[in-house]
Amino acid sequence: MSDSSQTDQLLIERIRKSDAEAWNELIARFEGRLLAFVESRANHRAAAEDIVQETFIGFLTSLPNYDARRSLESYLFSIAAHKLTDHLRREGRRPTVPLAPASSRTGSWEQPGSARPASSILRSGERRGLEETALVEGMGQQIARWRERGDWEKLQCLELLLVRGWANKDVAAKLQISEQAVANHKFQFVATLRASVRRQELPEEVFPELYAKD
Repeated sequence: MSDSSQTDQLLIERIRKSDAEAWNELIARFEGRLLAFVESRANHRAAAEDIVQETFIGFLTSLPNYDARRSLESYLFSIAAHKLTDHLRREGRRPTVPLAPASSRTGSWEQPGSARPASSILRSGERRGLEETALVEGMGQQIARWRERGDWEKLQCLELLLVRGWANKDVAAKLQISEQAVANHKFQFVATLRASVRRQELPEEVFPELYAKD
C-alpha cells in the first residue's frame, strides 16, 4: 500500500470515529479540487458550492460501505459526478462525458455509474422525490431533537451554514464561537443525517454512492 493510500485510510478511520478535526482535514484536502471540477461544468459558482457540499454529505452517508481498496480521491470525484449529473438534468442540460476522473494516477476518465445498467436507474423525477423526502425527514428529526434540548447555538449555526450559505469563519464570527465549534456542529449534523438516511433503507438507485464499487 502506498504512503498516500495509508494516509487516506488513517483519515477515514478517524472520520468513522467522529473525529471532527479529521473531517476538517478531508474538506481542506479536497474541497478546492472538487469545486474547480464541478464549477467548470456547472458554470455557476453557487450551484457548484451546493454540489460539493452534497458530495461531502454523500461521502458520509456512504462511509459504512466504502471499499478501502478504492482511491479516496476517485471515490469523492465519483460522488461529485453523480451529484453534478443530477443537477445538469434538473436544468435540462445533457451532461457531457467524461465527467469524473477514474484515477488521479493515470489521468484516465470514466463515466459515473457506468458499471450499472441504465435500466436499473430510477426515473430522474422519482429518484429526486425519494432523495428529497429522505433528506427532509432526516434533517427534520435532528432539528426537532436540538429544539427539544434547547441547542439554539447549533440551530443558529445550521441555519447560517445551510440556509444562508455562510462560510465557517463567518458563522463563527456572527455567533462569537470558534471555527472548530462550527465544524463540530456541522460534522455532528451531517453524521446524524447519514445515519438517518441509511435507516430508511432506500432503493440502491436513490443514493448510488452508498453502493459504489470499483
